[in-house]
Amino acid sequence: MKHLLVTGGAGFIGSNFVHYWLNNHPQDRVVNLDALTYAGNLENLKDVEDDPNYRFVHGSICDGELVGRLFEEEQIDTVVNFAAESHVDRSILGPEEFIRTNVHGTFTLLEAARKHWGGDADGCRFLHVSTDEVYGSLGPDDPAFTESTPFAPNSPYSASKASSDHLVRAWFHTYGLPVLTTNCSNNYGPWQFPEKLIPLVILNALEDKPLPIYGDGLNIRDWLHVEDHCRGIDAVIQGGTPGETYNIGGCNEWANIDIVKLVCSRLDELRPGARPKAELITYVKDRLGHDRRYAIDAGKMQRELGWQPRYTFETGIEQTIHWYLDNEEWWSRIRDGAYRDYYRTQYGGA
Repeated sequence: MKHLLVTGGAGFIGSNFVHYWLNNHPQDRVVNLDALTYAGNLENLKDVEDDPNYRFVHGSICDGELVGRLFEEEQIDTVVNFAAESHVDRSILGPEEFIRTNVHGTFTLLEAARKHWGGDADGCRFLHVSTDEVYGSLGPDDPAFTESTPFAPNSPYSASKASSDHLVRAWFHTYGLPVLTTNCSNNYGPWQFPEKLIPLVILNALEDKPLPIYGDGLNIRDWLHVEDHCRGIDAVIQGGTPGETYNIGGCNEWANIDIVKLVCSRLDELRPGARPKAELITYVKDRLGHDRRYAIDAGKMQRELGWQPRYTFETGIEQTIHWYLDNEEWWSRIRDGAYRDYYRTQYGGA
């Protein structure tokens, strides 16, 4: 039986992981620590809140006293650190919170694990979830990022994640902490906060609103379905070598504009309107420092851990579109802020 501390477990990837782990490892204990900032939503986890092996704790990974107490109370032996400020645009407008959460928060977790596990960390794991953005930008013909690609972050967000990756590496080499790092490509799927490209396009198209596209729309990303990501993290926890980094990618490179056109085409079939939804595409001023291309080489995951994505982008985007069509109440409450009432109702806090 493992005792997991999942940080940021009320966010998009974190809540998908909590569902995944409780479904696939029902004997394990999962403690979810989340500060419930704007993107954290306990409604993502309504169906597991009464599971006897699940506990939610409202708090920040920067709160060393709270984190240390949870390690003691729950005898944590596995950390999965999703907690992060992660939206590039927000990092450009206000970088300080990204430094606080992504750098100081990771440091706080590392120190709590080191102090609690001490010299007896056999069987323990600290898995740090990071991003392909730490590697910088690729040219059109450059080979995909590997685990040995030098870091070259270009935004406050990616710089803060690169900093936290370096801390994790240092705590392994200096203190022998059994850490693992995963660098993933762009995730998509259920429960994604609608500021991100795919849910934003789906919801705006349904409401006949403009579909904003940065620059020329030809920026390329590798897209990973969140369920494949959860499976990859599981594989790293179970079989990864402490101190190692593993790139988890979807093997799906798509230009932003092609994704938008694909979503529009499917919605024209599923929810036809007065005009084709592609007519809503609106090109806007490019993001500052906008990286041109990301691509992940997930060969190490395949060779060493036997993992590979199960979703193609076509099958994954189909599932995702249908999920948003079937869950209008969820995203409507997010858009009007009512989802925050759920925490106050359930837990009596602000």
